[in-house]
Amino acid sequence: MKNYLFIALTSILIFSCSSLKVAYDYDSSINFNNYSSYAFSKQEIEKLDISDIDKKRILSSIESNMKQKGYEFSTSPDLVINVSTKSREDIYISQSYNRYGWYAYPFAQTYRPSSRVVGLLYIDIVDGKTGNLVWQGNGSGSLYSNKLSRDELISNFVNKVLESYPSKS
Repeated sequence: MKNYLFIALTSILIFSCSSLKVAYDYDSSINFNNYSSYAFSKQEIEKLDISDIDKKRILSSIESNMKQKGYEFSTSPDLVINVSTKSREDIYISQSYNRYGWYAYPFAQTYRPSSRVVGLLYIDIVDGKTGNLVWQGNGSGSLYSNKLSRDELISNFVNKVLESYPSKS
Protein backbone atom coordinates (compact mmCIF):
# COMPACT_ATOMS: atom_id res chain seq x y z
CA MET A 1 0.00 0.00 0.00
CA LYS A 2 2.82 2.38 0.87
CA ASN A 3 4.45 1.68 -2.50
CA TYR A 4 1.27 2.61 -4.37
CA LEU A 5 0.93 5.81 -2.37
CA PHE A 6 4.57 6.69 -3.03
CA ILE A 7 4.16 6.06 -6.78
CA ALA A 8 0.94 8.10 -6.92
CA LEU A 9 2.45 11.04 -5.06
CA THR A 10 5.61 10.94 -7.16
CA SER A 11 3.57 10.90 -10.37
CA ILE A 12 1.46 13.84 -9.24
CA LEU A 13 4.59 15.76 -8.27
CA ILE A 14 6.31 15.08 -11.59
CA PHE A 15 3.32 15.97 -13.75
CA SER A 16 2.29 19.00 -11.71
CA CYS A 17 5.79 20.46 -12.05
CA SER A 18 5.73 20.14 -15.81
CA SER A 19 6.29 23.59 -17.19
CA LEU A 20 4.98 22.84 -20.68
CA LYS A 21 1.74 24.61 -21.53
CA VAL A 22 -0.21 23.53 -24.61
CA ALA A 23 -3.22 24.90 -26.46
CA TYR A 24 -4.91 23.91 -29.69
CA ASP A 25 -7.79 24.89 -31.92
CA TYR A 26 -9.37 23.35 -34.98
CA ASP A 27 -12.12 23.83 -37.53
CA SER A 28 -14.98 21.73 -36.14
CA SER A 29 -16.63 21.47 -39.57
CA ILE A 30 -13.66 19.46 -40.91
CA ASN A 31 -13.78 15.66 -41.14
CA PHE A 32 -10.17 14.67 -40.50
CA ASN A 33 -10.81 11.18 -41.90
CA ASN A 34 -10.82 12.77 -45.38
CA TYR A 35 -7.09 13.40 -45.03
CA SER A 36 -4.45 10.71 -45.40
CA SER A 37 -1.17 12.40 -46.36
CA TYR A 38 0.95 15.35 -45.30
CA ALA A 39 4.09 17.30 -46.17
CA PHE A 40 5.99 20.17 -44.64
CA SER A 41 5.91 23.71 -46.01
CA LYS A 42 9.45 24.13 -47.29
CA GLN A 43 9.27 27.94 -47.20
CA GLU A 44 8.16 27.97 -43.55
CA ILE A 45 10.81 25.44 -42.51
CA GLU A 46 13.56 27.48 -44.18
CA LYS A 47 12.37 30.61 -42.31
CA LEU A 48 12.83 28.96 -38.90
CA ASP A 49 15.42 30.85 -36.89
CA ILE A 50 16.80 27.80 -35.08
CA SER A 51 19.72 25.45 -35.67
CA ASP A 52 19.48 22.84 -38.40
CA ILE A 53 19.86 20.15 -35.74
CA ASP A 54 16.81 21.42 -33.84
CA LYS A 55 14.87 21.68 -37.13
CA LYS A 56 15.64 18.00 -37.79
CA ARG A 57 14.55 17.09 -34.27
CA ILE A 58 11.24 18.94 -34.60
CA LEU A 59 10.46 17.56 -38.06
CA SER A 60 11.42 14.03 -37.05
CA SER A 61 9.14 14.20 -34.00
CA ILE A 62 6.26 15.53 -36.11
CA GLU A 63 6.83 12.77 -38.70
CA SER A 64 6.73 10.02 -36.07
CA ASN A 65 3.57 11.52 -34.52
CA MET A 66 1.80 11.75 -37.87
CA LYS A 67 2.85 8.19 -38.76
CA GLN A 68 1.47 6.91 -35.43
CA LYS A 69 -1.80 8.70 -36.16
CA GLY A 70 -2.10 6.97 -39.56
CA TYR A 71 -0.90 9.70 -41.94
CA GLU A 72 1.69 9.19 -44.69
CA PHE A 73 4.31 11.61 -45.98
CA SER A 74 3.61 12.56 -49.61
CA THR A 75 4.82 14.88 -52.37
CA SER A 76 1.18 15.71 -53.21
CA PRO A 77 -0.25 16.00 -49.70
CA ASP A 78 -3.76 16.48 -48.37
CA LEU A 79 -2.30 18.46 -45.47
CA VAL A 80 0.59 20.92 -45.30
CA ILE A 81 2.33 21.41 -41.97
CA ASN A 82 3.77 24.81 -41.08
CA VAL A 83 6.09 25.13 -38.10
CA SER A 84 7.21 28.33 -36.42
CA THR A 85 9.18 29.01 -33.26
CA LYS A 86 9.90 31.92 -30.97
CA SER A 87 11.71 32.35 -27.71
CA ARG A 88 11.60 34.85 -24.92
CA GLU A 89 13.43 35.39 -21.68
CA ASP A 90 11.33 35.48 -18.53
CA ILE A 91 12.95 37.35 -15.67
CA TYR A 92 12.02 36.68 -12.06
CA ILE A 93 13.04 38.79 -9.09
CA SER A 94 12.85 37.37 -5.60
CA GLN A 95 13.06 39.57 -2.54
CA SER A 96 14.27 38.65 0.91
CA TYR A 97 15.27 40.44 4.09
CA ASN A 98 18.64 40.04 5.72
CA ARG A 99 18.23 38.49 9.14
CA TYR A 100 20.24 38.82 12.26
CA GLY A 101 19.19 36.31 14.86
CA TRP A 102 15.44 36.56 15.34
CA TYR A 103 15.15 39.98 13.75
CA ALA A 104 14.66 40.88 10.10
CA TYR A 105 15.85 44.24 8.95
CA PRO A 106 13.49 45.62 6.30
CA PHE A 107 15.98 48.28 5.25
CA ALA A 108 18.48 45.59 4.23
CA GLN A 109 16.52 43.89 1.50
CA THR A 110 18.15 41.56 -0.98
CA TYR A 111 16.91 41.16 -4.54
CA ARG A 112 17.91 38.14 -6.57
CA PRO A 113 17.13 38.22 -10.28
CA SER A 114 16.94 34.99 -12.21
CA SER A 115 15.84 34.20 -15.71
CA ARG A 116 14.87 31.33 -17.94
CA VAL A 117 14.43 31.03 -21.67
CA VAL A 118 10.93 30.01 -22.74
CA GLY A 119 10.44 28.46 -26.15
CA LEU A 120 7.23 28.72 -28.15
CA LEU A 121 6.39 26.14 -30.83
CA TYR A 122 3.51 26.66 -33.25
CA ILE A 123 2.29 23.86 -35.52
CA ASP A 124 -0.27 24.88 -38.14
CA ILE A 125 -1.89 22.20 -40.29
CA VAL A 126 -3.40 23.52 -43.50
CA ASP A 127 -5.64 21.86 -46.10
CA GLY A 128 -3.35 21.21 -49.08
CA LYS A 129 -6.03 21.97 -51.66
CA THR A 130 -7.81 25.00 -50.22
CA GLY A 131 -5.00 26.50 -48.13
CA ASN A 132 -7.37 26.87 -45.16
CA LEU A 133 -6.12 26.31 -41.64
CA VAL A 134 -7.73 23.14 -40.23
CA TRP A 135 -5.78 22.64 -36.97
CA GLN A 136 -3.39 24.71 -34.90
CA GLY A 137 -1.44 23.72 -31.83
CA ASN A 138 1.11 25.57 -29.77
CA GLY A 139 3.23 24.91 -26.75
CA SER A 140 5.40 26.99 -24.48
CA GLY A 141 7.92 25.83 -21.96
CA SER A 142 11.48 25.98 -20.75
CA LEU A 143 14.08 25.29 -23.42
CA TYR A 144 16.55 23.86 -20.96
CA SER A 145 16.29 20.92 -18.64
CA ASN A 146 18.78 19.35 -16.28
CA LYS A 147 17.06 15.98 -16.57
CA LEU A 148 16.42 15.61 -20.30
CA SER A 149 18.67 15.59 -23.34
CA ARG A 150 17.87 18.07 -26.10
CA ASP A 151 16.41 15.21 -28.21
CA GLU A 152 14.05 14.16 -25.41
CA LEU A 153 13.10 17.73 -24.60
CA ILE A 154 12.09 18.57 -28.19
CA SER A 155 10.38 15.20 -28.66
CA ASN A 156 8.31 15.72 -25.49
CA PHE A 157 7.48 19.26 -26.61
CA VAL A 158 6.20 18.12 -30.04
CA ASN A 159 4.41 15.06 -28.61
CA LYS A 160 2.54 17.21 -26.13
CA VAL A 161 1.48 19.73 -28.80
CA LEU A 162 0.31 17.03 -31.24
CA GLU A 163 -1.32 14.91 -28.54
CA SER A 164 -4.72 16.44 -29.32
CA TYR A 165 -4.43 16.11 -33.11
CA PRO A 166 -7.00 13.51 -34.26
CA SER A 167 -5.88 10.06 -35.40
CA LYS A 168 -7.26 8.54 -38.57
CA SER A 169 -10.15 6.16 -37.92
